Amino acid sequence: MKVDLRLDAKLEDTAARAAELVALGADGLFTFEGANDVFVPLTLAAAAVRADLMSNVAIALPRSPLHLAHVAYDLQTLSRGRFRLGLGSQIRPHIEKRYGAQWSEPAARMRETVLAIKAIFAAWEGHAPLRFQGRFTTHTLMPKAFDPGPNPYGPPEVCLGALGPRMTRAAAEVADGLLVMPFNSAKHFRDRTMPAVAAGLAAAEREPGDLRIYPQIIVGVGRTNAELDAAATGVRALLAFYGSTPAYRPVLEVEGWSALQPELNALSKRGDYAAMTALIDDTMLETLAVHGTPEQCAAAILARFGDYTDRVCCYFPGYPVSNTHVAELIQALRAGTA
Repeated sequence: MKVDLRLDAKLEDTAARAAELVALGADGLFTFEGANDVFVPLTLAAAAVRADLMSNVAIALPRSPLHLAHVAYDLQTLSRGRFRLGLGSQIRPHIEKRYGAQWSEPAARMRETVLAIKAIFAAWEGHAPLRFQGRFTTHTLMPKAFDPGPNPYGPPEVCLGALGPRMTRAAAEVADGLLVMPFNSAKHFRDRTMPAVAAGLAAAEREPGDLRIYPQIIVGVGRTNAELDAAATGVRALLAFYGSTPAYRPVLEVEGWSALQPELNALSKRGDYAAMTALIDDTMLETLAVHGTPEQCAAAILARFGDYTDRVCCYFPGYPVSNTHVAELIQALRAGTA
């Protein structure tokens, strides 16, 4: 199994950190749209390493499909054909209050964004004139001066992050890859995600092989008791943060923990993060994430996703993870054994 790791360095350290992660065995690197732009670190990494690169995710609703198409083509060229454009919708408060953009019908908008980007790619590749007219965006003008022409490595994959059935179905209908949100469980993935994937593929008359599944997994890895305790604390804090968001309630609901979501939400509004973290018990920790030695974590990841994919994205949140343990986890996953 291939492994993508988050590129989590300061901008001035990006190239060195990218090289370090690849030396540990990472097959690919991805960026998160947080305190920094999601694309700039990938540009720096493309010049430093030969590895797969992905935005995970770029928030699409505030951006024009044309902007996304241009940056994707440039990164595809810089990375020599190793770039995947990962897109996400974000939730309404962030779109309206942080990005200052319009929110409505997120699944429909994301579906159309992917189709628009692919139409722009097709025009640049010379396959068809640019005549995309959708409900939310229109692209019918592409003068030669603004047309980069065919990409020497072909168009990059366009992947869509999804959790709920509508967004998951949209991804299965139009995207090249589905980014399975990291706040998840084996039961939710099996009972909610995969049926929505099947419905989307059927609606678009696509085959299972037309959509790549890219699960994301929160990992708490260590060997000593001290390392495992620190990892558990970091993972619990992130799970509590995710769980406080109403959009993630369906995952808790599937596991019988739906009452936890409003409790976490209320605590988050009071800023009582310690109390939030304390609500994530051991069962939740091991159901919503993986925790243990590198070999135990690899076994849990393979058991959860091994029948569906040959590639995962791993997060190590809020604790000092050992490079040695990361390398050992990658080796265990790559071997497919525990």
